[in-house]
Amino acid sequence: MPITKSSQKALRQSIKRREHNLLYKKKIRALIKKARNLVLEGKKEEAKSILPEIYKVLDKAAKENVIKKNTASKKKSRIAKLIEKKS
Repeated sequence: MPITKSSQKALRQSIKRREHNLLYKKKIRALIKKARNLVLEGKKEEAKSILPEIYKVLDKAAKENVIKKNTASKKKSRIAKLIEKKS
């Protein structure tokens, strides 16, 4: 356990940040998984309908430095490509 006051505060901050970051990562993972499953089931229109929601979460995560900007772009590109390919 941290001894100094500053290191105790740093630990509290890092725990809070980790929870915040994991919330975004779980949301991203769940939405992408949902879209992939919809595509595999042949429900292309439903997958297209959640695409804006996926974009929004990825952009917000990139803005808040949870993931990098290029990673968000890569994920958006790949999921859009997957949905279009399965037509």
